[in-house]
Amino acid sequence: MSTVLILGANGHIAKLAEAQLMDTTKHSLRLFARRTGRIQVTDSSREVTVEGDATDASAIAAAARGADIVYANLGNGGIEDQAKAVVAGMKEAGVKRLIWISTLGIYDEVPGEFGKWNHRMLDGGYLETYEAAAKVIENSDLDYTIIRPAWLSNNDIVSYETTQKGEPFKGTEVSRKSIADLVVRLINDPSKEIRHSLGVNQPNTDGSKPSFY
Repeated sequence: MSTVLILGANGHIAKLAEAQLMDTTKHSLRLFARRTGRIQVTDSSREVTVEGDATDASAIAAAARGADIVYANLGNGGIEDQAKAVVAGMKEAGVKRLIWISTLGIYDEVPGEFGKWNHRMLDGGYLETYEAAAKVIENSDLDYTIIRPAWLSNNDIVSYETTQKGEPFKGTEVSRKSIADLVVRLINDPSKEIRHSLGVNQPNTDGSKPSFY
């Protein structure tokens, strides 16, 4: 049984992972968000909420002390600053294991027409900030796993495959439920995929763009 700090606990994938963790494990969860009033705790013996700013390293350190794993479900224009705060906060708290949600395309690893489409959609501020944040994580001494999802759907399906950094990205889309499942698997076996960056897609979704575009 582990204690897991979830940063960005109000996020859609984080909520799916939280529900799966509560239903299928005995882990204790710390739910960190800027506004915790929207978080519904289902079992106060296993879940606590922590209100704080993900760019505040001291707040992250305080929330992470005594935790075994940090799962960061963050993302906006300030994600590079968030990455720096997470690395500094985890170092201060003495926590090493990090699961970090990023995005596809940060290594220019998406081939073909879909890769061109992905650049058109994400260049100009989004992809660049996620790339910079990933470099912060990779240049740290944390035992990280970076997760690079394909374009996200709300489909009620768990079906995914992974690629490693340096391999061409596969597919065009993946469900949020699939990403949550991968997060839970890594939490349950934290020795897996240490210092790896995983592309994640639903099999057989190749094409020039996701099916919902």
